[in-house]
Amino acid sequence: MAIERLDVSVYTVPTPEPESDGTLTWDATTMVVAEPFADGVTGLGYTYGSSSCATQIRDKLQDAVIGSDPMDVPGAWQEMVRAIRNDGRPGIVSMAIAAVDTALWDLKAKLMDLSLPKLLGMCRDEVAVYGSGGFVSLSDEQLREQLLGWVEGQGIPRVKIKVGEDWGSNEARDLERTELARKLVGDDVELYVDANGGYTRKQAVRMASEYEDMDVLWFEEPVSSDDLEGLHEIRGMTDIDVAAGEYGYDLAYFHHMLGAGAVDCLQVDVSRCAGITEFLRVAGVAAGYNIEVSAHCAPSLSVAPCAAVPNFRHIEYFADHSRIEGMLFDGTLDPKGGALRPDLSRPGMGLELKRQDAERYRKE
Repeated sequence: MAIERLDVSVYTVPTPEPESDGTLTWDATTMVVAEPFADGVTGLGYTYGSSSCATQIRDKLQDAVIGSDPMDVPGAWQEMVRAIRNDGRPGIVSMAIAAVDTALWDLKAKLMDLSLPKLLGMCRDEVAVYGSGGFVSLSDEQLREQLLGWVEGQGIPRVKIKVGEDWGSNEARDLERTELARKLVGDDVELYVDANGGYTRKQAVRMASEYEDMDVLWFEEPVSSDDLEGLHEIRGMTDIDVAAGEYGYDLAYFHHMLGAGAVDCLQVDVSRCAGITEFLRVAGVAAGYNIEVSAHCAPSLSVAPCAAVPNFRHIEYFADHSRIEGMLFDGTLDPKGGALRPDLSRPGMGLELKRQDAERYRKE
């Protein structure tokens, strides 16, 4: 038995309106889908990245994967990593590998007629999530609707909003929105903020002091995630958990971040860090530092590996990604009560591309 074919497709879904965090504005999200075939079975994996990921898959990764044994996913992963040596691991290349790697794990589980969580092994039968969005571009009323939709509508006891508006130039508005969020969700809900690297070091320390007064428990990327020294300094000057890591693409990146003492919780994005194979290795390195991991975005893709990781905290149930996954896939999970519960009756990840619905968004 061997991988016979590897197809790739690209879908771009517009956002309901332009959205912004502290350092970026966007009006659409692109998903690149990989589908390997073996023995009459099709795997499904994806990443959130530009169509350049699809080009990388066609130009480099197809040849590395086709003909390989679908039971040996780590072997195929290793061949992909070797094939892209001269292209470099960070960025587009690792995201392309992630799409294929997750698809190969899905294929293997389907060939074995197992759910992917069962194939990987489970530490838990449900994975905690937090509602994430709270874009700085939202009106106060839109923010209210989103937060209460998570807390009251779905029973999610953790929520996150964006701060650092206009690269940290509007501190008063950041504090006003955070205070509003706390008032809306009440005292019993965990409140997180994400500056997307929009603050300077001392500014982040000042803002952390204000956020502490609002019982904020999570401060994500108070400064650039590349500023490991700054993250370490800020971490030592606040009781709020400092988090970063979403832009990690390989094991070395996470090792350096952990070795610098930069975070209280390590964020790992399975759709960026070269897939499930690397995600599990990263979680193991984090465990060596007694640090928990939190899955960044791509909630449907993250469920199985997160169920397998002992030192797991939660998945980011990101508004854009949960919306898109519900639009394009059958089998997405309901976060009611603040957790996703794998459907062990469905083989693989349990997802099926709704091809007719997806076609309207297809770019290639």
